[in-house]
Amino acid sequence: MPAPVPHLELTLSHPAARPASLAAIIGVLGIVYGDIGTSPLYAMRASLLLFAADGITPFEILGILSLIFWSLIIVVTVKYVGFILRADNRGEGGIMALTALAQNAMPPGSRSRRLVMLVGIAGASLFFSDGMVTPAISVLSAVEGLKVVSPAMEPAVIPVSLAVLIGLFLVQYRGTGSMGAIFGPITAFWFLVLALLGLAQIVQNPQVLSALSPHHALAFATEYRIAAFVSLGAVVLAVTGGEALYADMGHFGAKPIRFAWMFIVLPALVLNYFGQGALLLADPAALESPFFLLAPEVLRLPLVLLATAATIIASQAMISGAFSVARQAIQLGLLPRMTVRHTSETEQGQIYLPQVNFMLLFGVIILVLEFRSSDALAAAYGLAVTGTFVCTSLLAGVVFWRRFGWPLWLALPVFGLFLLIDVLYFAANLLKVPEGGYFPLLLGIALFTLMRTWRRGRELLFARFRQDSLPLKSFLARLPQSRTLRVPGIAVFMTSQADFVPGALLHNLKHNKVLHQRVLFVTVLNEDIPRVEDRREVTELAPDIHRIILRYGFLESPNLPKELEALRDIGIPFEPMQASYFLGRETVVAAAVPKMPRWRQWLFTLMSRNAQPATEFFRIPSDRVVELGVRVAI
Repeated sequence: MPAPVPHLELTLSHPAARPASLAAIIGVLGIVYGDIGTSPLYAMRASLLLFAADGITPFEILGILSLIFWSLIIVVTVKYVGFILRADNRGEGGIMALTALAQNAMPPGSRSRRLVMLVGIAGASLFFSDGMVTPAISVLSAVEGLKVVSPAMEPAVIPVSLAVLIGLFLVQYRGTGSMGAIFGPITAFWFLVLALLGLAQIVQNPQVLSALSPHHALAFATEYRIAAFVSLGAVVLAVTGGEALYADMGHFGAKPIRFAWMFIVLPALVLNYFGQGALLLADPAALESPFFLLAPEVLRLPLVLLATAATIIASQAMISGAFSVARQAIQLGLLPRMTVRHTSETEQGQIYLPQVNFMLLFGVIILVLEFRSSDALAAAYGLAVTGTFVCTSLLAGVVFWRRFGWPLWLALPVFGLFLLIDVLYFAANLLKVPEGGYFPLLLGIALFTLMRTWRRGRELLFARFRQDSLPLKSFLARLPQSRTLRVPGIAVFMTSQADFVPGALLHNLKHNKVLHQRVLFVTVLNEDIPRVEDRREVTELAPDIHRIILRYGFLESPNLPKELEALRDIGIPFEPMQASYFLGRETVVAAAVPKMPRWRQWLFTLMSRNAQPATEFFRIPSDRVVELGVRVAI
């Protein structure tokens, strides 16, 4: 639904500036860092597999280790912690919040504004792809530890992984509140174990610390060139989950996220990766499973159980993130209405979208059965993540230039460097398309097409409404002379065009030849900001006829009856049991000269038919609704 360009403040107050309390830091560990915290399970092994055919050498181990370390520093520490976290949209973060910021920095209706939206749609599409691959590769990599405990357990890896994943998705309807209480402590213990396991090996082989120097990465890249470039496709697995730092900023604020990264997560990850490097320097054969072989044999089974718990938490964070991004996309007009259930009476952010949940579950099952190992899934993983990185760098560059007022000579080299690194990672992952990278690429293209089709279809639909509708002023001017019979009760007409007469009203007059005693024209607008403080705008158009504009941010869910009942506070009587809600149900048909290709029009029609009914989306009582059909040609 089109909305005016809002006044947007860019500030580091609000949630983004909350103090880094102990509770917030524990919460951050459980929600924000679950994904990147489980990367040591597979990143080091996947990065060195390319060189394993003739045996790995110390030069290769130190080179890969140096690349991983400096990726953590440049991509996560400098880019996300140092810069991206500053771009908060009234305390909220994430690809859609960043898109809204960048869009509103551009002139309304300009080509650059549309281009920014396309980048945001691409980023959101790849995020959903990431949301499928993350649970699959995380849980598989943890359960594969059973093979290290006992080779006889290898046949159980796939069934156990599927059981864990199916159970995780089936309990989503209960919400994360009950599980969230233990997420933080478990993840905190996980990072402690990561650090201790790595430190024990570093003490035995301290020469591995030389990989802290970037000259190892540079020498590796110079010596191997093409092979080093290809290895970037696996090295980037060490920074997957970095986007969660920004996406979850609205839940905790920037300070706890920065503190947890600098003093807990980054040290633990570095120690573990260097511990794996030290183990491989001493025993290259440990590449079979460098993470689990860090632990003494007696502790490997408990480590598998802890790793499985950690990967469930990482998967939960990604699933919850997919729910949030889907709701934001719905509110921004990029997806049709879907069922949104609130799983907490106190936390607005805890939601459950059944359609999204089962779409993710279906995709995850296919991934596990198709790829069957974390090594194979690594090819599918990197493409979605690096694509999101590229979109984030582009959008952030626009925000810092146009919103923060950075001069172009400063914004261009800073974010140009980040973009160059992201593009290198993305290009390296493109080489893995035949091996599995096709999955997130095809899924991303499909989701991009769906979002673009829905947005374009709605734009054409609204344009047609404006063309065919009667201006509201003209209708109200003629009303006193029309001798229209007024009947008791309240009529609520939902309309997307506040200045035009709703089609449902004209159809009601045509067929029933009556108008209710009190009439409310209600328009719901979705703003490009997280939450709206001044929600209602009420205008008296004529005696007992009011226009009501309700505004919602992209993190809010509409509740129409609740808002209308609140009208009594400003002197407008509203009795729920006297109200009838009139809605128009559009049937889209092809115009004589269609404005969309036939296949796209078919897709838009299919999405419209499967959208959640307006009665459920706006929480309107079903027994108070009158729906009037209308055919619209586009």
